[in-house]
Amino acid sequence: MPTKKKQPVRKHRVTAQVQILDLTKAGSSMEFGIYASEEKIGTIIIGRGSLTWRGGRRQKDRRLTWSQFAELMDRHAYGE
Repeated sequence: MPTKKKQPVRKHRVTAQVQILDLTKAGSSMEFGIYASEEKIGTIIIGRGSLTWRGGRRQKDRRLTWSQFAELMDRHAYGE
């Protein structure tokens, strides 16, 4: 009799709040709440011109242009 595989425990959860009709228009964005073990660890706001990160218990946002974000990810992923 085959054994049943256990479902992995999900540690992370993402919720989305979409407030856009057309993402190409200024002021439109998508907001994602990021949770780990049911504790909010941050919020990502994605807009036409930038990405904004707000840590879970932080009051200040960190705004990155798409070029800055690409450079940050390249350094993180590839060590460049």
